Amino acid sequence: MEYSVIQVALVFLVTFVAAIDQFNFLESLYQPIVMGLVIGLILGDLKTGLIVGGTYQLMTIGNMPIGGAQPPNAVVGGIMACVLAISLKLEPNIAVATAIPFSLLGQYGVTLIFTLMSPLMGKADQYAADANPKGIERINYLAMALLGLVFGAVVTLFFIGGATMGQSVVDAIPTWLSAGLSAAGGMMRFVGFAILLKFMMNRDMWGFYFLGFGLALIVSTNEVLATPALLILALIGFGIAYWDFQQQTELKGAVAEFDGGEEDGI
Repeated sequence: MEYSVIQVALVFLVTFVAAIDQFNFLESLYQPIVMGLVIGLILGDLKTGLIVGGTYQLMTIGNMPIGGAQPPNAVVGGIMACVLAISLKLEPNIAVATAIPFSLLGQYGVTLIFTLMSPLMGKADQYAADANPKGIERINYLAMALLGLVFGAVVTLFFIGGATMGQSVVDAIPTWLSAGLSAAGGMMRFVGFAILLKFMMNRDMWGFYFLGFGLALIVSTNEVLATPALLILALIGFGIAYWDFQQQTELKGAVAEFDGGEEDGI
């Protein structure tokens, strides 16, 4: 499938902005679920973009940098997964698994930029001592521009290459490999969510986990409720969370109201 120069330029621009957003802007636009929507609109396949973006979001939802170690980059990986799925007509799970090497390439890009900018931190300290905010701003803008250019170049080059070769790339993938990539891509979202649960779950939350799991099984087996299942479960979850918030607020208010006083000798 061929794409126009405007579409290629828009993919580069979106990647450039997402790269900066990951560390310096809203820190939410770069999320795969958002990028899937945007890339889907640019390439003319919104449905595939949302499916791939949502799948990749689940995979990366538990990833977080620890110290100087960077996880596989969600910007490059998420955008490339959508680009591969739409331009090469890949199954979403296969596209997600195929995008992993690109996310690792993005991880190396982040490490490279951080390494290159490290010597400039002494210069930033000097600017701070000299009360020169303009100098510090220039260093920050340089880092953002480099990161955006590296990410944008990686995504755009592979996007053009994939769109140019098109169906020949898909036909070159053997059946056993595509089946393996599909299984791996489908598994990754559950692994990502499991990592998140490992950090979030405690004894007080397991009841809600099993409750949600049971409701999901019940709703998904009903043909009428299967399509809006996620919305139904989200509303139920919000209702339970809001009720718990009200109960906790009232309890804290009651404790504050009857907390004794000096005259009680407490």
